[in-house]
Amino acid sequence: MTLGGFSTTTIDFPRPLGAQSPVPLAALWRLGEAPVRPVPTGDGRPRVLVVGWCGATDGQLRGLADKPVPDDVTWRWPGSYAVVEEHARHVVLHTDPAGALPFYATRWGDGWAWATSARVLASLTRADVDVCRVACAVLAPSIPGLAGGRTFFTGIEQLPPGSRNELPRNGGPVRSDPRWTPRADPRRLAHRRLRRALTDAVALRVRADPHLSSDLSGGLDSTTVSVLAALSLGDSHVLDAVTIHPEGRTDGADLHYARLTAAASRGRISHHLLPLGTEHLPYSGITSLPATDEPAPSTLTQARLLGQAHWMRRELGTRTHLTGDGGDSILFQPPARLSDLVRAGRWRRAVREAHGWARLRRVPVLPLLRDAARTARTGRSEALMDVARYFSGDAEPRQGRGNVRWFTPPPVPGWAEPAALGHVAEAAHQAAAAFDPLHSLDASTRTLVDEIREVARTARADVELVADCGIDLHNPFLDASVIDAVLRNPLERRPSLHGYKPLLVRAVGDLLPTAVAARTTKGSFDADHYTGMRANLKDLRALADGHLASLGLLDPARFRRHLQHAAAGVPMPLATVEQALTMEAWLHAHHRAPARVWTVGVRGRA
Repeated sequence: MTLGGFSTTTIDFPRPLGAQSPVPLAALWRLGEAPVRPVPTGDGRPRVLVVGWCGATDGQLRGLADKPVPDDVTWRWPGSYAVVEEHARHVVLHTDPAGALPFYATRWGDGWAWATSARVLASLTRADVDVCRVACAVLAPSIPGLAGGRTFFTGIEQLPPGSRNELPRNGGPVRSDPRWTPRADPRRLAHRRLRRALTDAVALRVRADPHLSSDLSGGLDSTTVSVLAALSLGDSHVLDAVTIHPEGRTDGADLHYARLTAAASRGRISHHLLPLGTEHLPYSGITSLPATDEPAPSTLTQARLLGQAHWMRRELGTRTHLTGDGGDSILFQPPARLSDLVRAGRWRRAVREAHGWARLRRVPVLPLLRDAARTARTGRSEALMDVARYFSGDAEPRQGRGNVRWFTPPPVPGWAEPAALGHVAEAAHQAAAAFDPLHSLDASTRTLVDEIREVARTARADVELVADCGIDLHNPFLDASVIDAVLRNPLERRPSLHGYKPLLVRAVGDLLPTAVAARTTKGSFDADHYTGMRANLKDLRALADGHLASLGLLDPARFRRHLQHAAAGVPMPLATVEQALTMEAWLHAHHRAPARVWTVGVRGRA
């Protein structure tokens, strides 16, 4: 679903071909079935619109009609949504703090155009791909802060999440005021807030579609979502829960825990097993994907994702599907937590957690503590300048495997061209110079905000892929109300760095089978990645001479050699290789698919 509009003084508006106006405002358009709830005023013309999935009641929304929109409006209720205000001189967009429903804007005519899709706006302005943004995504995927508001299209900016963004109709600069800053709140207990927020997030989707399905991987996140959905359904419906597994193997640990959960549900969960064959291997058919707003996180595993989606639509009739995605991002503590403990003078706890982290990672403890002390004296802007120096070749990466720092750039691959490194260094300089509206947060919370927003925004691309199968994909862990519940936990109450999601277990452990709640590990499909790379090596090597090479970002011959070595099992970091392949597949899809056509001459009120 895509929604957009204009903030301008003109009365003639273009509109994407096939778009409709969800309310009597010619400046507003909608593609697909995007949920839009207008809040009518006394004159019958809506001034406030709630866009996306929102759990507010009609009575609660009526409270927005004739009074200022409250600062916490986008995380007050369950769901993933934003709020639009229409005024005579400007349009105001209150954005989702998580960025799961991102909003973009660009100059158009004498004012502004805005939408929930950057690619659709790019078709309006005929924007080119932003090469600097592409370089950052390939070479520094673990540092989302480098992008700022930059999208993959020149001139199309993402509006800051969790902000009140005022777009003047006269084309003046956008005024963005941050509204969401997750400062610690010692008055409320995080595990209780998390249980309530996650329960409400799942219940919102259940009410909308009682015939929905859910992932049930056997891990804590998807198991929690499945159990909450089954409880919310009650005795009226049975939840279809799906566990994928390698074909011919039905004895894995994850499958064991998934079966335990289904058995404990007292008939409320109908458990379905979906075997994955060689046609579902990673790297299969990655250039066959449709165009999306940005590279989808599941690009390399798209055969698995879409294979499951097609199967659920055909066999289960699924129209709405829940996942546990996002749980890892909000529930694990980043290594920078050690530096926060040091900065707060909590040395005893810092040492205790450093020992636990060292045992888990099998690294010496003293380098962790030295890193923590150094990071405690370093600000975010200074750390971004270190990133700029690193990609400029003026600084060597610090040694050690603890990564107790603001940012940890991956090793620079030998196939990266100097121009690509220059783009990343330039972006780091710009990010370091930019004002950080969340500068008051401690290092671990600030780091988590960056990571969560990256995960939430990019998940929209997976939603686009699955939508082509006729399924609406939802990630309740990425609702703003859920994230707010977790991130406001005070430093002294946060889980240990090496703990396995103790906050979630404390929140909902009584609802889960005892063995599942006690899990401290999760299975993976990592071995399949090497198998898939070898099986698809010929096609992957052909991508070396593609768009990234033409943009001057990689050397094709060296990239092919790197792929060959990786497929042979030579130990090496794969993050940048996988990012390059993901980006190449996205560029291939973007240039292959026709741009969205816009109609002209839609007349109405600004």
